[in-house]
Amino acid sequence: MIDDPKTQLDKFKEAASDLKTDDDPTRFKERLAKVVKHKPVEPSVK
Repeated sequence: MIDDPKTQLDKFKEAASDLKTDDDPTRFKERLAKVVKHKPVEPSVK
């Protein structure tokens, strides 16, 4: 039997589950910070 490939929604749900996300905005930002690293923009000197 051939397994159906995962849909984008299934992949998203799996990733969200792995990150243990919920509806709390504070926890979301904490979890997001672990995944995404923001490089501060250096102000241009004129």
